[in-house]
Order: sequence, then C-alpha cells, then structure tokens
Amino acid sequence: MRIETLVVGEFQVNCYIIVGDDNHCLILDPGKDADAIQDSLSANGLTVSAYLLTHAHMDHISALADLLDNHPAPVACHHADWAWAFSSENTMPPFYPSPRQPEFVEHRALSEGQAWRDAGLMYQIIETPGHSIGSVCFHFPENNVLFSGDTLFAGSVGRTDLPGGDSRQLGASLEKLAVLPDETAIYCGHGPETTLSQEKKTNFFMQRLPAGLSSL
Repeated sequence: MRIETLVVGEFQVNCYIIVGDDNHCLILDPGKDADAIQDSLSANGLTVSAYLLTHAHMDHISALADLLDNHPAPVACHHADWAWAFSSENTMPPFYPSPRQPEFVEHRALSEGQAWRDAGLMYQIIETPGHSIGSVCFHFPENNVLFSGDTLFAGSVGRTDLPGGDSRQLGASLEKLAVLPDETAIYCGHGPETTLSQEKKTNFFMQRLPAGLSSL
C-alpha cells in the first residue's frame, strides 16, 4: 500500500489516493479539485478501481462526478448518506453548491462488517454514525491502517451539529474504534495522520469512553 494525500477544497479535506497492485488505486473522499486529482492519476499512471466515501458531505464528494466522467469505477458509500448526497440540502454556501450527480454510477451500498478487495487491498467497513447518519470508516487490517473520515481526528472528533449528526451515536462509534489494535495508523478526513494509541492517550473524546475498552 502506498498513500498519497491531496488537500482539496476550501475546507481542506484530505483526499487519499491509495495505491495497491499493478498501479491500480482507490480514491477516498474526492472532495474538490478534480483536475489536481486527475493530474496525480496521470502522472503516476494509475487506474481507479473504486471510489470510497467515508460520508457524503459536499466537501468530501464534490469532485466525484467529474472524476467518474473520465475514470469510471464503483462508488462505495453507506446507503443512508447516498440517499441525500446530491440533494439541494447538501450545500455550504458560498463555497459548495450541491454536488453534481453522476450520470451513471455503480453504487456499492456499504454496511457494517462487509469486506471488500480492490486494487489487491482488503478493507472492512465499520459503521460510525454521528458526524453524519451514514458515516463509515475503512479499515485495512492487513496494513494496520484506518481511514476515519470525519469521525475521528488527531486530537478531536467530527462536529455533530449538522443535519443527521448525533453526539451519542458518535460516542458509540468511537467505542468501536477503540478496540482496534493500538498500532493502527489513522488517516483522518481533515488534518494530520495519527495513531489509535496516540488518540487514546491524548484525545479528550477518546478518554471519555467507558473504562475497560482495550485493543484486540
């Protein structure tokens, strides 16, 4: 696995290009700046195997349709977020209008416990509602890597005051993540990467979890 991070859009979303076998890759959270993402694909001779969406907020998906026009591949997103991803409610003026809906898309409806293999990489789905109703994390157990979207940040967590947000659900989602191996590297939706052990030691929101949660 090789991971390239592109910081895109006004809200500085981390778009990840995850390279696996034979120059095939996964694109996670293509939030904006489709041209920059496509330039990276071309410069590295990469073929897109799938698009992975941690959630459907406009700052994480606004480049999706433009990328699909030139690099068609399945789109993996939880059905609860996919239902409103391209609606008029998914805006943040003046920075983000409603994302353009792709003309054709093969949608993979994600749910808890699924395992997928693309680009020679195996990943599992962890449902982590709280920031949005359909937020998920992508866990690559063979690589000890978790892409946490806006569920968990270095030193913080995602906001819960947007439509579909729920602080209690977010707390339960953090409990799920707390039992992953401590050495898990965490690539967040915004900001720097971290590790689970670091967040359990220093992140106020992780420290508030019930006593006794430990890594497997």
